[in-house]
Amino acid sequence: MKNTFYTEFDLERLRESPRDNEYRTPFQIDRDRIIHSSEFRRLQGKTQVFLSGEYDFYRTRLTHSIETAQIGRSICNFLQSGPNSILDDDYFIDPDLVEGACLSHDLGHPPFGHAGERILHKIMFGYGGFEGNAQTLRIITEILYRANDVRRGMNPTRGFMDSVFKYKSVFDPELKPENHYIYPEQEKYLRFIAGENDKLLSYFNEKDAVKSIECQIMDWADDTAYALNDVVDSANAGFITIRALENWIHSKEASLDNEQNAFLEDIKRWLRERNYKAKLGSMIGDFVRACSLEEINSPASEISNRYKYRILIDPAIKKKADLLKKIAVDLVFRTPKLHQMEFKAHYLLTRMFEALKEEYIDKKGTFKLLPDFTADLIIKEEDSNKRARLVCDYLSGMTDAFAVRTYKRLFDPEFGSISEIF
Repeated sequence: MKNTFYTEFDLERLRESPRDNEYRTPFQIDRDRIIHSSEFRRLQGKTQVFLSGEYDFYRTRLTHSIETAQIGRSICNFLQSGPNSILDDDYFIDPDLVEGACLSHDLGHPPFGHAGERILHKIMFGYGGFEGNAQTLRIITEILYRANDVRRGMNPTRGFMDSVFKYKSVFDPELKPENHYIYPEQEKYLRFIAGENDKLLSYFNEKDAVKSIECQIMDWADDTAYALNDVVDSANAGFITIRALENWIHSKEASLDNEQNAFLEDIKRWLRERNYKAKLGSMIGDFVRACSLEEINSPASEISNRYKYRILIDPAIKKKADLLKKIAVDLVFRTPKLHQMEFKAHYLLTRMFEALKEEYIDKKGTFKLLPDFTADLIIKEEDSNKRARLVCDYLSGMTDAFAVRTYKRLFDPEFGSISEIF
């Protein structure tokens, strides 16, 4: 039975690609291409909060993405079957599309978590910047597959591309953005999303935060996984303890209301009874049921139902999510241990980029530092900005462990042998 929520406009691909007798929907094809990609598998070696490989039970970008996808599908199911639903069996938000968005949302993140993203943004500022979401868009549209001597994208549908298209501002160095932009060369994909509709493009330019409903669901699923599950990992790692939490509460006493204090007392009790994992995990259902839809009217809603709705989150649940994220930021991400990791990431990525810049961006060509396929792509490129982007692709695609090994191979005289493979 056809889902009337979507039209041919939503299903159109970047390039024409006829498929006869296909047993999957277009959005299932998009999702499946992500699952079977090396970029998706590589997320198992990328930092979520703590360095990948430090302990077996810490989450990585891969496990976080899988958890986000489960939550995203659950939200779709709840919005369709929950009380007062405005959706039905013939008109609903496609859970395969949302799952694909959730599985893809961190593909563009580099090694060493958000620290790596900030460092590459600084390194690449003069070449068009680096942004994790923009890099995800680049992966799915241009570099997911390797074919002979070129790279190509997965030819996504408009609906899928838009589901990971979180930010619609183009990088402008004069504005000195820190994040939340697309690369200058990606403006053509913004035009594709808008269907070359000037009215819609103008609306996007005015309202950078315009997101499809699938993108909004992915965002809340990501926030849910981050707020609940990352706190569990932080407690397991010994960053969030009863004493640390009590000290934090004391320092924030003036800004906390009765609801927040009651929730914090619950968390302290769960830490004391050592059942915080089960208690916080059980809250995922609360975060799912906190969602509802509101119909809106805008220039975008005239083009697609994907822009006809916004997701509303119960304010009490949103407050809990914000509180949990604030605890994680203050008790984990601002600690010396995490800052030491960031310092190390800065040092490694900067030194590697400088070495690759000399050899490939500036085209000195003294040493062969990259695998043949990657090196040939860069050498054949005439534009220095495009060469820099290809070098950045290589660095951002590294896992944490591969980045460390590559650094050691380049700069540690006692590390490595000619028998090692890239």
